[in-house]
Amino acid sequence: MPAPRSLREYLDKLEQENMLRKISTPLSPVLEIPAVLRHAMRARGPALLFTNVKGYPGWRVAGNLFGSLERVKLALGTERLEEIGERLVSFAWNPPPLGLGEKIRGLRQVLDMARYAPRKTRRAGFEENVLESDEAVLDKLPLFKTWPRDGGRYITFGQVYVRDPETGVTNIGVYRVMEKAPREAVIHWQLHKRGRHAYLSALEKGEPLPVAIVIGAEPAAMLVGVMPIPYPLDKLLFAGIMAGRGIEVYELPSGLLVPASAEIVVEGVIEPGRESEEGPFGDHWGYYDKPVHRFPVMRIERIWVRRNPVYVGTVVGKPVMEDAYIGKAVERIFLPVLRTLLPEIVDINFPVHGMFQGLAIVSIRKTYPGQAKKVMMALWGLGQTSLTKIIIVVDHDIDVHDMDQVIWAVSANVDPQRDVVVVPGTHTDHLDPATPVPGYGSKLGIDATRKLPEENNWQEWPEELEEPPELAKLAETVLRREGVLQ
Repeated sequence: MPAPRSLREYLDKLEQENMLRKISTPLSPVLEIPAVLRHAMRARGPALLFTNVKGYPGWRVAGNLFGSLERVKLALGTERLEEIGERLVSFAWNPPPLGLGEKIRGLRQVLDMARYAPRKTRRAGFEENVLESDEAVLDKLPLFKTWPRDGGRYITFGQVYVRDPETGVTNIGVYRVMEKAPREAVIHWQLHKRGRHAYLSALEKGEPLPVAIVIGAEPAAMLVGVMPIPYPLDKLLFAGIMAGRGIEVYELPSGLLVPASAEIVVEGVIEPGRESEEGPFGDHWGYYDKPVHRFPVMRIERIWVRRNPVYVGTVVGKPVMEDAYIGKAVERIFLPVLRTLLPEIVDINFPVHGMFQGLAIVSIRKTYPGQAKKVMMALWGLGQTSLTKIIIVVDHDIDVHDMDQVIWAVSANVDPQRDVVVVPGTHTDHLDPATPVPGYGSKLGIDATRKLPEENNWQEWPEELEEPPELAKLAETVLRREGVLQ
């Protein structure tokens, strides 16, 4: 099944699959629509399309678009999310071609990679309505206020496009964006984010940084913003890898390339050193941020809007929200990449109630002493997993998605003095409410693998209980015969 080429095509597919409900009750984007979305997400409900938005005649608002793995698969046109990571791995880590046949196959792979590259077009649907100068105000967009004590209205699912001044690489990130004034917005990008790196490069040069915020586009271009793509891989290219074809892009006056299928594009610039307070904001940890921090201010220059536009928003809070399933999609897509970097990894689980940055459980095929700790350290040195606060490592035969098995492994295999690692004074998730200083705290690693003799005072690990197959078959036969089991 091909990936949808636009948000509207995706909405049609959701409706055909009975995964979408239209809400005609008049509702405001300030608190009301977010509350309905929140309750729908917690009830594992369908995607929602609000057709009667208070104060915004002619607008529609879509939400909970990716609130299940089935919806994410539909959005990306795949039955196996791991397949996307495998595409990336196949291009990046193949051995060099030696013979003529291998070189011909290598050429074919280069051509395959080219078909995922973005393709420029001279037309875009959002050209239908361009607001400039005093008309380009954020008040004209149905921005959400999600929680009562939020510091203002927010773009909550906009893809922020910037180009790195040093490398020219396009970055796309989903950062919350707060309306500061009619033509000003504050972009919350943390120190480790690629968008922040582009901003610091522009700041060092003393140059303004062009920015575009895309709201609503083809699903692959929407989801790529949350993908922890290794730098300097261009995110527009990875969006094509996810979609299985190149993304059609349109060049803005600033030179930035954005999806031609976009519903809304907010275009502007960040002047060097121009920052302002942002927040508070009720985030995915289930708390309002503490304290309020300063972030770059974007000056709005123009807003592009399609006819009969569809605004897309999301809400966050205590799990399970829509971001839980997006996070699970990231987990599955990047598992093949992790396995390539760390071949001993069998599987990984970021439990949704661990907020993804809070807890990871990884299973490994252990072959030498100290390997579990080596995997912890490696994960803490990799991109997005560098933010993970707690890592539990288990053996290959433990199902990381079965918490009962994980708890057994931790309880039976861990001696706290030997198997628990605390790493003080390290980088953490800026939003983690437990850290003494935002973005700076500690890590916890738990080695719940069976210990090799070298790790256990040269003693063999106890033999695990295992029932002979013939006894298991006998017991099941007797219990079925006696009516105890059906």
